[in-house]
Amino acid sequence: MSDFVIDIQHLGRSFGKTQALQDVSLQVPRGGVFGLIGSNGAGKTTLIKHILGSHYAQRGWVKVFGLDPVAEPVKVLGRIGYMSEDREVPSWMRIGELIDFTRTFYPAWDSGYATELTSVFELDVKQKIRDLSRGQTARVCLLLALSHRPELLVLDEPSSGLDPVIRRDILTAIVRTTTDEGRTVLFSSHLLDEVERLADRVAILHQGRILLDQKLEDIYESYHRVTLRFDRSSSVAPALEGSMHSDGNGKEWTYVYRGQKDQLLAASSQLNATVIAESPLSLDDIFVCNIQGH
Repeated sequence: MSDFVIDIQHLGRSFGKTQALQDVSLQVPRGGVFGLIGSNGAGKTTLIKHILGSHYAQRGWVKVFGLDPVAEPVKVLGRIGYMSEDREVPSWMRIGELIDFTRTFYPAWDSGYATELTSVFELDVKQKIRDLSRGQTARVCLLLALSHRPELLVLDEPSSGLDPVIRRDILTAIVRTTTDEGRTVLFSSHLLDEVERLADRVAILHQGRILLDQKLEDIYESYHRVTLRFDRSSSVAPALEGSMHSDGNGKEWTYVYRGQKDQLLAASSQLNATVIAESPLSLDDIFVCNIQGH
């Protein structure tokens, strides 16, 4: 059994003259939480649709559980729980009817777990979908995605429509419960604080390209914000090898640096500069630095 639930190599996709995905290679490890971040239009949903087999690969290939999701959709989709950003569910159905309808597609459906989630999400099975709030609809979609205890849970902007309590408590608990059972979660989000809280590994997708793909702890160790004091005043930032961004004036300049700490210290020493302050970067800071350079 492969260590990767999802294995994507050199994936390319165009819609007319628009390059939606360009040479995307990505591997999602088994049993973790993988966060996919990017601005609107970056290609996150298009990438997810390839994983689900809704789009075929024009270039490169996609494997899920070692299988082609386009060629073998039944074998792949039966093992995936999916919650879309659009929350498209039949508005004329009652919640209970929708649950009964959905479970017919999944032999591994856990009715006891579905009942438990109905209670946790405070849902009334007699209520019609069209009468639900956005938050309630999102809870129904989460219930449908989780109740067959999928090997892979795919969430596209899962917090859209969820109130802060659901976002903070229930979604976090569900994701952690899923991974504790050895399952895998892939979720896309523009809420970077949420990604920081939940993800083990993060990829940045920008204009259809992967700019960064690392374990979250390694990302933090690779980026530094430092303020340097130089011997001489300058109207422009002295060139620091590895710097992604700089700001300041005179003798003191602050840099965002990508690289190892010892490399940063060596580069500073070569400039006869003294480190006078250091502060950590958030994932939001790191995201902005990466996309500004492209």
